[in-house]
Amino acid sequence: SASLPNYYDRRDGIDTFTSVSIIQNGSAVVGEEGAPARIKRDRVSPEFFETLGVPLFMGRTFTDDEMIYENSGKSIVTYDFWQSYFDGDQDILGSTFVIDGYSNEVVGVLPKGFQFLSSKAQFYVPAASNLRDREPDNRHSNNFFFVARLRQGTSLAVAQSQMDTFNASHMETDPVAHLLKGVGYKTYVKDLRDDHVSSIKPTLLLLQTGVLCLLLIGGVNIINLFLIRASTLSKEMAVRQALGAGRRDILRSTLYETLTLTTLGAFLGIAIGSVGVRMMAGLGIDKLPLGAGVALDTRVSLVGIAGSFIVGIVLALPVIWFHMKGQIATTLQAESRSGTSSRNAQRVRHGFIVAQIALTFVLLTGASMMTISLKRVMAVSPGFNPTPLLSGHISLPKKRYPEKAERMAFLDRLLPTIRAIPGVSEAAINTGLPFSGNNSDNAITIEGLEYNDENSIRAHYTAGVEGAYWKLMGIPLIEGRFLDTADAKADTRVCLIDSDMAAFYWQDGESPIGKRLVQNVEFKEDEAFTIVGVVGGVKRNELGDQSPKGSVYFPFQHQPWNNFSLVVKTGIDPSMIMQTIRRTILELDPELPIDDLKPMETRILESLTDRRSPALLASVFAVVALLLAGIGTYGVLAYAVAQRQKEVGVRMALGARPSQVRGQFLMLGLRLLSLGLIIGLIGSWFASKLMTGLLYDMPTLHIASVLSAASVMAIVSQLACLIPSIRASRVSPTIALNEAAI
Repeated sequence: SASLPNYYDRRDGIDTFTSVSIIQNGSAVVGEEGAPARIKRDRVSPEFFETLGVPLFMGRTFTDDEMIYENSGKSIVTYDFWQSYFDGDQDILGSTFVIDGYSNEVVGVLPKGFQFLSSKAQFYVPAASNLRDREPDNRHSNNFFFVARLRQGTSLAVAQSQMDTFNASHMETDPVAHLLKGVGYKTYVKDLRDDHVSSIKPTLLLLQTGVLCLLLIGGVNIINLFLIRASTLSKEMAVRQALGAGRRDILRSTLYETLTLTTLGAFLGIAIGSVGVRMMAGLGIDKLPLGAGVALDTRVSLVGIAGSFIVGIVLALPVIWFHMKGQIATTLQAESRSGTSSRNAQRVRHGFIVAQIALTFVLLTGASMMTISLKRVMAVSPGFNPTPLLSGHISLPKKRYPEKAERMAFLDRLLPTIRAIPGVSEAAINTGLPFSGNNSDNAITIEGLEYNDENSIRAHYTAGVEGAYWKLMGIPLIEGRFLDTADAKADTRVCLIDSDMAAFYWQDGESPIGKRLVQNVEFKEDEAFTIVGVVGGVKRNELGDQSPKGSVYFPFQHQPWNNFSLVVKTGIDPSMIMQTIRRTILELDPELPIDDLKPMETRILESLTDRRSPALLASVFAVVALLLAGIGTYGVLAYAVAQRQKEVGVRMALGARPSQVRGQFLMLGLRLLSLGLIIGLIGSWFASKLMTGLLYDMPTLHIASVLSAASVMAIVSQLACLIPSIRASRVSPTIALNEAAI
C-alpha cells in the first residue's frame, strides 16, 4: 500500500518506472432524491490508464489540476455504465450526473470490456486531495494501491533495488524512521497479476493437479481398453497386412478411431462444461480474484478441442505401437493351446490398473482431507453469535454530512428509528464490522512500553462503535466494562481492547484496565485513550485465521467516519425485515441507500468460498475417478477371465472347486489393490505436503482420511472383481475342453 506523499515522491523519482499511478477502491451514491443507488467506483491518479496501457474509447483522462478537491468533479465511466446509465448517448462527454450529492462531469469513456483486475468499479474519479495531504508527515496514511509500468528491458530485481534505495534516502529525514525500521518497513515490487492471484494460486494449482490426475486415470483406462481390443483384432490386422495393408493404413485407421472418439468427447465436454461454469457461480466463484472473468468462451472451447486432439494422438500411440511391432504383438497376444495370455500382456494391463488405483487413492485422500478441514473451519466460533443478526453498509455523503456534528446527529435519529421497527430488538453501528470487508488497521502505541528492533510497534484493527454493539453481537466482557451512551457523548477518551490484544501486551496476568494507548507511532498525551474494558476476540475476515491482530474499539465520536455498518438484532427471520430497514433509512434521508444488507451468517459462509469450492470440486473429481477406476478394473479382469476360460475349464475338470476359482481372481484384484494403495499412499503424502497451506487444523497425512479412502477403494475394486470371478467359477468344464480340443 502507498500514501499520497509516496505517490508524489515516486512518480518522478524512480528511473525503472516509465509511469506511476495509484488507485483506491470505494463506492458512491449515484442518483437523485428518492432513487439513490450505491455503485462501485475507484479513485485514480491521472496517469492510471496510461500505466495500464489502456487507451480511452473516447474523451480524455484526468489532469493534475483535477487532483485538487475544488477541481475534482470529473469522472471517466466504463463502457457498460455508459450504455446502461446514459443509454449509450453519443454526446456523453460533458454530461453530468450526481455523485454523493455533487454534480460530476463525464470527461471520458473506457473501452468495452475493460476491468481492472477484480475491481467492479463502474466509473473512476480523480484521487483528489488538498496540498496538506501531500506533505511528508502524511506518509504513514497508506490507503492507496500503487501501480507502475516497468521500463522495457528492466527486471523486477532492478526495480526492487531502486525502490529500496529510494526508501532508504527518505528514511534519513523521517522523524520516526527508527520505529519503521523496527517493524520491517519495506515496499515490495511485484508482478501485478501474480500479486493479485497469489492468495488463490495454491488452490488453483491444486485443482489443476486434480484435473490432471483425472485425465491420467481416464487416459489409462481408455488405453487399457484399446489394448485389449487391439489384442482381439491382432489376427485381423495380420490378415490385412498379408493382403497388402501398409503401416500408413494402420496408422490412419487407428488415428481416425481415437480422434473421432476424443473429438466427440470434447464437444460433449464443452456442453457439460457450460453447465458446470454456471453451477460454479452458485459456489461464489465471482468472489475469488479475477473470478468474475471465469467463462466458457470461444478461447477456452478451442483450447479444449485442441487438447482433445492431443489426447487422441497420445491414446493412439500404444495401439499403433502394438500393431506395427510384430514381435511385441506376438508377445502380448501369445497364446498357448490353453489360451492363457502372456505374462508381459498381463503385466501391462495390471500395471495400468495399479496406476488407476494409486491416482484415485490420492484424489480420494485429498478430497477427504479438504472436506474434513472445511468442517473443522465451519465449527470454529467467530467470537460472536451471528444467528439473529442482520447488517448492511451506510456511507454518508460528504456534501450533506461534512462534519462530525452532522454525522452524530444522523446517528441520534437512525438508531432509535431502527430499534422501533417491529421485530428489531437492538441496533448498533461499527466502522469495522467483522466479515464485512470494512477493516482498518493502525499503528497502536502503548504508554510506557519501550519499542526497539526486537519489540516493534504493531498494527491492530480499530473501529468506532455506537450503541450496545457487544451485547447485540454476543461478544463477552472479560474484564472492566463496556462502552456506554455516556462515553459516546462525553469528552472523555476511553476505549476497549479485545482479548487477543490484551494477551499480546500483558502476558503475565497484569490487567490492561487503566493503561493508555494512542493511534500513532509516537505516544502523545493529548491523543491518549484509557482502556476501560477487555472483550472477547472475534474473527475478522476468515474463520481459519490463526494469527489474530487484536482490536481496539473507540466511541464513534472519536472515529466519526462517513462509512460504517449498521448491525440489527432481530427475533424473527432477518430477511423478513430487510425491506422495512431500507425503507426506513430512505425516510430519514431520501438520498441515502443501505447497501450489502444481509444476515451475518451469510457473510461468514461467503468468507468460506475459497475453502468450500475447492473441497466440493475435489470431491467431484474423486467420485469420477473412483467410477473410472472401477470400470477399468472390471474391464481388464473381465477380459482376463475370457482369455483364461479354457485354462479355468481344464482346472475345474481336474477337480478345482468354483470357490477356488473365485478366490483366485479376487486375490488377483486384492494384490493389484494393495500395490496401488502403497504407491497411492506415497503420492498422498506428497499431495498433503503441497496442501498444507490450504488445510485447517490437519496433520501432514490424516490417518482417518487415508483409511476411509483405502476402504472405499477396497470396496469398489473388490466389487469390480466380483462379477468376473463369479463368471469364471461358472465356466463349464465340458464346453471349455471341447473348445480347447477344437
